[in-house]
Amino acid sequence: MKLSRRSLLATTTAAVAASAAPAAAASGPGHGPGRGLRTGFDRLAADGYALLDGQRVGVVTNPTGITREVRHIVDVMHADDRVALTAVFGPEHGFRGTAQAGGSEGRYDDPATGLPVYDTYLKSGQALADVFTASGVDTVVFDIQDVGARFYTYIWTLFDCMEAAALAGRRFVVLDRPNPVTGRAALGPVLHKEFATFVGRQPISQAHGMTVAELARLFNGEFLTTPVPLETVTMSGWRRSDFYDASGLPWVPPSPNMPTPETALVYPGTCLFEGTNLSEGRGTTRPFELLGAEGIDGRWAEAANALGLAGVRFREAYFAPTFSKFQGRTVGGVQLHVHDRAAFDPVRTGIGLLISAKRSWSGFAWRPDEWIDRLTGSTRVRTMIDAGADTDEVVAGWRDELAGFRRMRRGYLLYR
Repeated sequence: MKLSRRSLLATTTAAVAASAAPAAAASGPGHGPGRGLRTGFDRLAADGYALLDGQRVGVVTNPTGITREVRHIVDVMHADDRVALTAVFGPEHGFRGTAQAGGSEGRYDDPATGLPVYDTYLKSGQALADVFTASGVDTVVFDIQDVGARFYTYIWTLFDCMEAAALAGRRFVVLDRPNPVTGRAALGPVLHKEFATFVGRQPISQAHGMTVAELARLFNGEFLTTPVPLETVTMSGWRRSDFYDASGLPWVPPSPNMPTPETALVYPGTCLFEGTNLSEGRGTTRPFELLGAEGIDGRWAEAANALGLAGVRFREAYFAPTFSKFQGRTVGGVQLHVHDRAAFDPVRTGIGLLISAKRSWSGFAWRPDEWIDRLTGSTRVRTMIDAGADTDEVVAGWRDELAGFRRMRRGYLLYR
């Protein structure tokens, strides 16, 4: 039976609303941070995998797809006769996480379970639909920990897999996990469609403030040409104001350069330094918290602190990356120290750091491929900074488009 977009979304919304009800009720006694939070997988398993009954199931996941007891959900489901798990699909970095940035594990059989593992990285459209068809699955399940930034590629793996599942005629189920930097607000510029890449497929804001289940609903309702038969399994016990440590869940680095929740906190802003000739801290123990280049001295930290950015201070720092930019060479720069994460605005901070770096160091340059435009979603940030705009002026430049995205986003939120 073919469903219209309106009827499909109504069905999905009703199903999700029913499962989301416990999430709103889970803030009373006995449901405090950590103790009361149950992920989408927790709730799926507690229900005996009823949502997957009679289905051949494939899971899109990576090392973050774990239980509170740090067992991987693939291992758990494989050992449970109540679910017919028949395939695994690995994103960038791979299902078991053996690949660095820009890499994947390819096609292989998982030694622990014997399950076939298919590679989704850099596949989309019909090519990815063909992978789902070849796997023989009826339902594709997604369970990956996101970090809350538009240019973190797992949400576009989600989008591509949803699109491909629709093309292949498969069901799609999203198991929700917390946004580690809260779901309080959307921040930053909205992507312009002509700048769409794998670090931003669709026009959402730089820090989206949504969970993956909420994003899946938004993708289905706003951006997919053909909506996929979508169901989401929400969390219980999560509130939009919660940072990751409130969940009580173990943190597994979603990628090699996202070692801690503190990295995720600054990443929506400091990842912009990938678009410059400065190191963004890759190859150090504090990626995206350490920024620098040869020739930078304490003047940058002074200039950054003079901006009075909320919730953060900057320390003059020196470091020698073990790989990536300036490998094996000592560089100077800053380290971010977030002292009030509720007040901290990572995107505004990233803009202030770009401006102060350019003004305090004569060697500042954008990457020649204008990667900064792909990260920010348009030419505006780069051209305004080059024209001498200050932080307030640059931030004001995206005010109207951000307000529009916030209005769109509101209809897809699942948690209070």
